[in-house]
Amino acid sequence: MASLDRVKVLVLGDSGCGKSSLVHLLCQNQVLGNPSWTVGCSLDVRIHDYKEGTPEEKTYYIELWDVGGSVGCVSSIKSTRAVFYNSVNGIILVHDLTNKKSSQNLYRWSLEALNKDSSPTGVIVSNGSDYDREQFAENPVPLLLIGTKFDQIPENKRSDVLNRTAFLSEDFNAEEINLDCTNPRYLAAGTSNAVKLSRFFDKVVEKRYFTRDPSQMTGFTDRKRFNFKSLHYD
Repeated sequence: MASLDRVKVLVLGDSGCGKSSLVHLLCQNQVLGNPSWTVGCSLDVRIHDYKEGTPEEKTYYIELWDVGGSVGCVSSIKSTRAVFYNSVNGIILVHDLTNKKSSQNLYRWSLEALNKDSSPTGVIVSNGSDYDREQFAENPVPLLLIGTKFDQIPENKRSDVLNRTAFLSEDFNAEEINLDCTNPRYLAAGTSNAVKLSRFFDKVVEKRYFTRDPSQMTGFTDRKRFNFKSLHYD
């Protein structure tokens, strides 16, 4: 295959939330049989047809960087992890739908990546209303929110969980996908999830190759610093 242009997408979230299984499903269209803990960062590639079915259609490599670790780890590990945050074109935020804490920690993961030169400790997650969504609305880096282990949520609790993910989606100004990484049908062609995923990758490609603002073409180099006093989460 001829050399293709590529974009870099971070896959962030707590350990154990299913990032490795998700990346394997996205890139290989197969279920990962024996997932293991990611040490440092794991890289896989997905082939994406930008604007598929239109005269502008073009094929790109989507590099998915599965970053391991925890937002609660020591600063030295965070500093090491920061090297993966250079020249990023998009971010997939992954959380375990059965673990509310992993959802709350997405705020801290996003802060760490978007402010890679700082240490986002002491982030407060509360029921307050002073979280400023405008900061993410102005963020030039495309975000996608993916909730895993949807199959493990009892039927009588799914409505509450989906309401929480809707708040997250609104806070991050990002579309949301909820799925089971052991079932490829959740991302089958033609499904709403597949459409959202394709739309996200199209945005990533557009920001990397078609933006007129040079500062947005290489990721976060000249981005504004995100600094939240309190983060809204119901």
